[in-house]
Amino acid sequence: MTEKNDDLINKQALEYHAEGRPGKIEVISTKPTLTSNDLSKAYSPGVAAPCLEIAKKPSDVFKYTAKGNLVGVISNGSAVLGLGNIGPLASKPVMEGKGILFKKFADIDVFDIEVKHDTIDEFVNVVKALEPTFGGINLEDIKAPECFEIEQRLVKAMNIPVFHDDQHGTAIIASAGFINALIITQKKIKDVKVVYSGAGAAAIACAQLFLDLGVKRKNLIMCDSKGVIYKGREAGMNVYKERFANDTKLRTLGDAMIKADVFIGCSARGILSQEMVESMAKKPIIFAMANPEPEIYPHEVAEIRNDAIMATGRSDFPNQVNNVLGFPFIFRGALDVRAISINTEMKLAAVYALADLAKEEVPEEVKLAYDNQDFSFGPQYIIPKPFDTRVLTHVTPAVAKAAMDSGVAQIQIKDLTAYANDLENRLGTSAAFIKNLRNRLSSHVKKSKRKIKMVFAEGSNARILSAVNYLIEDNKIDPILLGDKEIIHKKMEKLGLEHLKKLEVITPENSKNFKNFSREYCEEKQRSGVSIYHAEDLMAQETYFGSKMVSNGLADAFIAGPTLSYPNCLVPIINVIGTEQKSKAAGIFVLIFKSRVLFLADCTAQIDPCAEDLADIANATSNLYKRLMKKKPNIAFLSFSNFGSNTHPQALKVKRAVNITKTKYSTLNVEGELQADVAVNHRILDALFEFSELNGPTDILIFPELNSANSSYKLLQQLSEADAIGPILVPLNESVNIIQRTASVAEIVNMCTLTALLSVK
Repeated sequence: MTEKNDDLINKQALEYHAEGRPGKIEVISTKPTLTSNDLSKAYSPGVAAPCLEIAKKPSDVFKYTAKGNLVGVISNGSAVLGLGNIGPLASKPVMEGKGILFKKFADIDVFDIEVKHDTIDEFVNVVKALEPTFGGINLEDIKAPECFEIEQRLVKAMNIPVFHDDQHGTAIIASAGFINALIITQKKIKDVKVVYSGAGAAAIACAQLFLDLGVKRKNLIMCDSKGVIYKGREAGMNVYKERFANDTKLRTLGDAMIKADVFIGCSARGILSQEMVESMAKKPIIFAMANPEPEIYPHEVAEIRNDAIMATGRSDFPNQVNNVLGFPFIFRGALDVRAISINTEMKLAAVYALADLAKEEVPEEVKLAYDNQDFSFGPQYIIPKPFDTRVLTHVTPAVAKAAMDSGVAQIQIKDLTAYANDLENRLGTSAAFIKNLRNRLSSHVKKSKRKIKMVFAEGSNARILSAVNYLIEDNKIDPILLGDKEIIHKKMEKLGLEHLKKLEVITPENSKNFKNFSREYCEEKQRSGVSIYHAEDLMAQETYFGSKMVSNGLADAFIAGPTLSYPNCLVPIINVIGTEQKSKAAGIFVLIFKSRVLFLADCTAQIDPCAEDLADIANATSNLYKRLMKKKPNIAFLSFSNFGSNTHPQALKVKRAVNITKTKYSTLNVEGELQADVAVNHRILDALFEFSELNGPTDILIFPELNSANSSYKLLQQLSEADAIGPILVPLNESVNIIQRTASVAEIVNMCTLTALLSVK
């Protein structure tokens, strides 16, 4: 990393922290505060009721407050990673960042607390006094050896989990990688010689966990800045180092590294030389975890050894030992069973769960998060990736089970499978929604023993090819590419996707079906002014040809776009595929928020639909919703009017649409006309309009015209944290959809999954 790059990153980081509201966190309410009645329940006088219940029964604090999901991230800033003893004030950005990681990866709330105390007694007394506030304590960036005694005293004094992440977080992730590295190198844990560089918090915790895993104490050599820690050494020793003093004649790191199987670095750049690496045993395991620069870089090892397995603390190299794989999920499990501590059994459960996860097939959404990299268990992939959401559902239940089995849990989880499903939903509905679609598609493909044949226009588009690459690996969709074969193959080579050359590529005008398609289309449209020559011109276009392949049963589904304008794609699709009962087409967007899924219609097709059209749009959207969500939706028709509060013709159009829908599609749950805030917040709806027939939150929003619909979904997509899938065309005779020009590869993959599922009759 160059000095120029460092300056740029520092500048960007400062802007990131300073722009808008300073810092990275805020506190928000989880309950409504819209009315004076809400506030009277939130505070005085209503708040007295839960206070009195807790006074009578202290455990009710978990029922009526956020304590059970609240962790204190506490530091005195005496050993901030890579920065040293910068003090509590300067450590605050790090602690805020730690809180963000807790929330993002495990939905745990955090208060960061920076303590201006350096002595062990003062620090311990402050943290001890905070026990009523928190469900757990994450100690952070406290220097050794004080951190050991601080943690030990707090664990004994407090009845909530206390965990010093700098020690145990690194140890747990490194141990998981260590187990897998042993499997790959076919080395036995009881035989390997392990050398440690560093004797601080992380190194000592790693060493202890390695011993718990089965490394022999006689085979573990620890070194600090003064050399090997051996029995009888006096210089630079303390009681914690003394536990790892070995009866050996080795005195330097260089001596210790000769024939060593494993190197664990928690020290500094340059400590490990190439000569030392060269002296190691066959198939050496090297974890150079110093940050920001490792003890030795992977390319330096590769220059002299081709049989080494390496891990570092950096994200730009394979096998990153990243604490975020540990602490959020360990605390999640501990909080959910209300554990009184985090013990060795829980740590080992996390180790084995992480190690096992790395052996499983990596889903495409994880690969997408890492610039389309491919991961499979081996020397370059021994530790799961931090953005692998499966870590939550693998590690957390394992930790919870270990807490229950070892007797430190105060509540029991009977069904760990159901618990894992609930955990997935905690991070929002997006992952669960997409996973449900993929599972249903997998089930169909497995049952029918036939993949979905999907045609793609613009086969040379880089995003299309990247998406197709994942679909091939996922093995549920069989892609066909439209376009010039030579151009497509050249683009594959440029993208490093040469293996896709085996895919079928069709150039429409050179296809054996071109003449038949043209003649058929001419016959269908000859009374609409389409001659055979005109039909051939149209059929040479990929959108016409792809649609015709689906309508003729040569493919199950078709994906148009993503570089053509929406109308240029929509017109051919409507002309060839057509709609059910010759109704008008509508474009539906599915917006997936953390706590709900909303279907918005019509966002792309009809500019100013009449009342009858709006009723048909509502019915078509309801059918789509029921097919995807497997339940009956609540539908709200949007307007600038609430139940006749305005008599403008546009408001009256929506009122008529509601009445038509209730008559023509009497089984639908519909309401309106409604303003948007009333429609999406059923508490407001229920409070203002007791006569409303909607029972619960709204699932579908029907917009009065294209301006409002298109603007709304684009604003929500850009300004909220919602994931969007769409536009989904309904009610077409076949499964065909159009990719947005701004769609990412991940969004294209999701759209293909949905389109494939909708092709299933």
